[in-house]
Amino acid sequence: MRVGQAWALAATIQLVLWLVQQRTRNAGIVDVGWAFAFAPVAILFALRSTSCACGWAVIAAIVIAWSLRLGTYLVARGAARSPEEGRYKDLRARWGDRASLKFFIFFQAQAALVGFLSTAFVVPFVVEPTSWIPRAIGGAISVIGIAGEAIADAQLARFKRDPANKGKVCDVGLWSWSRHPNYFFEWCVWIGFAIYGLAFGSWGLIAIGGQLLIVASIFGVTGIPPTENQAIRSKGDAYRDYQKRVSRFVPMPPKSRVSAV
Repeated sequence: MRVGQAWALAATIQLVLWLVQQRTRNAGIVDVGWAFAFAPVAILFALRSTSCACGWAVIAAIVIAWSLRLGTYLVARGAARSPEEGRYKDLRARWGDRASLKFFIFFQAQAALVGFLSTAFVVPFVVEPTSWIPRAIGGAISVIGIAGEAIADAQLARFKRDPANKGKVCDVGLWSWSRHPNYFFEWCVWIGFAIYGLAFGSWGLIAIGGQLLIVASIFGVTGIPPTENQAIRSKGDAYRDYQKRVSRFVPMPPKSRVSAV
């Protein structure tokens, strides 16, 4: 029931944004809508909760903080303004005369994804907690994930702002320990949600579905593979050297640079 309501709310948001992109010709706004949608979903769950706030208040605050942080970052990065991001330009060109309809379906697919992923944190709003330990551990991991992702995004943005770094591989801060620290800490956020759910008995296992989808997306769909392929196309051997030295996902000390003889 509540997951269906989350889907309906997200679908309404994406419908409005689809109408906006019809005028602006910038489909990148779909990402902003996806990120921001989780905050009103969490608020909706809170307003319609049937369980003690002691069980859901923390997870609601974490979801809202994560959603607003990510959405604000995407707006600041330019996802909602022209020019349209390359991948959406490619889709628009490939779809041709049917682009309007296909983008409508694409926007609504993102809304459905919000509905499915809301299963990762819906249980606390309808089931009473049985233990505080998973809530404490899960909440802490999610908070660390939000902080780590924010730091990684800020470091990358600062690196890109420096004209001297144009065309170079970002190899500073967290990016010198992981090639994708943003994805790693995003994963931590959802791992935290899954652990938090364990405080609600067997019902909490529902949260694992969202976790599995996030992992599949990072490693097989829209995350690491296309990001690294694009990096190799644009940076060539510099990125290949980076791949040899720096962990793909989990942050760890980098290998020493190997000097050519």
